Amino acid sequence: MEFDRPTKLEFAVQMTCESCAEKVRAALEGKPGITSVSTDVGKEEVLVESALTSAEVQVLIESTGCRAVLKGIGGSEQDLGAAVAMLAGAGSIQGVVRFLQLSEKQCLIDGTIDGLEPGPHGLHVHTLGDLTQDCLSCGEHYNPFGRQHGGPGDSERHVGDLGNIVAGPDGRASFRLEDGQLKVWDVIGRSLVVDAGEDDLGCGGHPLSKQTGNSGERLACGIIARSAGIFQNPKRICACDGVTLWEERDRPTAGKGRSKASAETPAAHL
Repeated sequence: MEFDRPTKLEFAVQMTCESCAEKVRAALEGKPGITSVSTDVGKEEVLVESALTSAEVQVLIESTGCRAVLKGIGGSEQDLGAAVAMLAGAGSIQGVVRFLQLSEKQCLIDGTIDGLEPGPHGLHVHTLGDLTQDCLSCGEHYNPFGRQHGGPGDSERHVGDLGNIVAGPDGRASFRLEDGQLKVWDVIGRSLVVDAGEDDLGCGGHPLSKQTGNSGERLACGIIARSAGIFQNPKRICACDGVTLWEERDRPTAGKGRSKASAETPAAHL
């Protein structure tokens, strides 16, 4: 289900003077989907209320020549939890998908995945946060109620069934979805997987239609971890891999080449 209600996005932006801030505001204010913009040069901070994807807002900010990093995401209600999955797969596939619990009943999924073949790809939350055998060890679709596979708008579906995302000619899928069954507190520690093909949403004639949507092999995956909400991330360096806020702009979002450390981060098992 498409989602167009504004949410708040907190960016760290390399602004050195008020002129930089004016350029950022000019790039954002008045654009379709942008509700409000505030800047703070001293804190190198930009707060945007928007119905666009976080990637679309970042592109607008960086069109000014200032580099930007998303630090937090929040809704209009109380903080009910946020999470993030950093996906990596074969070849150049990588992406970041964020989850924000907007209310007791609604979860926002905001993401960008690059390196995909153009066209639709199934997207699912899987039961296990286990990457010891890459995506093969993520288990089956998250299905706590023992239901058949379906689409995100169906009552008969796996909780982890998020439908399809669509990659454009450049291989990028940028999406912003709302789901009424997924809960952030239930999926932290599990995994998110993007598949090679289109999910038939349980409506196809293939034997796998009611199990997986017959969406093909698992292309990329990542563990869903708790993440910061608005104003909850004061750090400028990631303690887990030693990558600073700005160094990460020049590194893969996940997989090999991300960490400064030589050893791979061990997998988390749920």
